Amino acid sequence: MESSCELVALPLLKTPIESNYRACTIPYRFPSDDNPNKPTTTELSWIQVFLNSVPSFRKRAESDDTVVDAPIRAEKFAQRYTEILEDFKKDPESHGGPPDGILLCRIREQVLRELGFRDIFKKVKDEENAKAISLFDGVVRLNDAIEDEAKRMENLVRGIFAGNLFDLGSAQLAELFSKDGMSFMASCQNIVPRPWVIDDLDAFILKLGRKSWKKAVIFVDNSGADIILGILPFARELLRRGTQVVLAANDLPSINDVTYPELIQIISKLKDENGQLVDVDASNLLITNSGNDLPVIDLTSVSQELAYLASDADLVILEGMGRGIETNLYAQFKCDSLKIGMVKHLEVAQFLGGRLYDCVFKYTEVLT
Repeated sequence: MESSCELVALPLLKTPIESNYRACTIPYRFPSDDNPNKPTTTELSWIQVFLNSVPSFRKRAESDDTVVDAPIRAEKFAQRYTEILEDFKKDPESHGGPPDGILLCRIREQVLRELGFRDIFKKVKDEENAKAISLFDGVVRLNDAIEDEAKRMENLVRGIFAGNLFDLGSAQLAELFSKDGMSFMASCQNIVPRPWVIDDLDAFILKLGRKSWKKAVIFVDNSGADIILGILPFARELLRRGTQVVLAANDLPSINDVTYPELIQIISKLKDENGQLVDVDASNLLITNSGNDLPVIDLTSVSQELAYLASDADLVILEGMGRGIETNLYAQFKCDSLKIGMVKHLEVAQFLGGRLYDCVFKYTEVLT
C-alpha cells in the first residue's frame, strides 16, 4: 500500500526541474561506472547500511501486537529483504535498480506492508510523543527566557538537532535507544561544537533580524522529541514573528516518522483552549499531508494539497537526515531554503567530510 493521493511536483522547485533537481544527494553510481551489472563501491557500502538495519526492524516487527503471527512474519520480512539486498550485490539492475537511497527505503516498506505490517514503530512513537508533550511547556519557556534573539534562535536550532537524535532508522541509534532511551536536555548539551560540517546559522540569524518570511513550509521528520521539542518550538518562534507556518508530514507510517494524523493529534494536545501554543497564537499554523510514505522524499512527488499550500511560500525547510541531507541537500528552490539535520550514518559523514553526529544547517537565500 502506497500513498493513495495523486502526486505532483512541489511548485517551489527551480525550473526546469528535469535539469535542476535530483532527489538523492549521494551518487551511488557515476557515468564512468560503465558496467551496469557490477555494483559500485558506494552501492555496496549503502547496501550494507540497510543490511545492518534489518535486525532492529525485525525486532520491532516481532513485537507488533496488531499483526497475527508477528514473529513468523517478522522473520519472513528479514529473510525477504535480506535476499533482495544480496541480489543487488550480485546484480544492481535487479528489483528495479540500480539502487539508491529512495529505492532501498521503498522496497523495505513494501516488504513490510506485503506481510501485513503497517506501523511497527507505533508503540514507541506513542510513548515518546507522550513524554515530549509533557516537556513542551518547560522547553518553550526556557527558550523564551533567552532575551538575546540570536542566542535564542541558536538554542532553538540546537533543540532541533537534539530532537533529531530520536531516529530509529539508524541501526546504531536504534540500539542505543533500546538500551538507554534518550534525554532531550542531555542531547542539547552534547551537540558537537560549531562550526558544524555545513554551518550557515549566522547568515540565517542575520536574515531573520532584517525581515520575516510570510510563509514557511516545513517538512517534518521524527515523532517524539524531534517534532515536539525541536521543530514545534522553532515553528512557534516563526509564528511569533508573523510567519504563517505549514507543517508537512508523511501520509503513511515509515520508521518512527510522524504522520499527518499523528501530527494533528499532537497539535490539538499542545494548544490551549484559546488555540495558543504557550501564549502564541497558532491560527497561522497549518498541517498538511505531504503525500510521502518514506523517511526520504522526492519533491517531484508531493500531494496536491501541499503543492497548493506551498505555492506562495517564501521559505522551505527540510528537516532530518532523510529529507534534508540524504535527499535534497543540493535541491534548488525559487525561494529561500533551509536544510537542517544531524548526520547519523558514517557514510554520510564521510561524504560531507564531517564527523558522525555532526550537524548540517544549510541556508540558501534567493535574491529577488
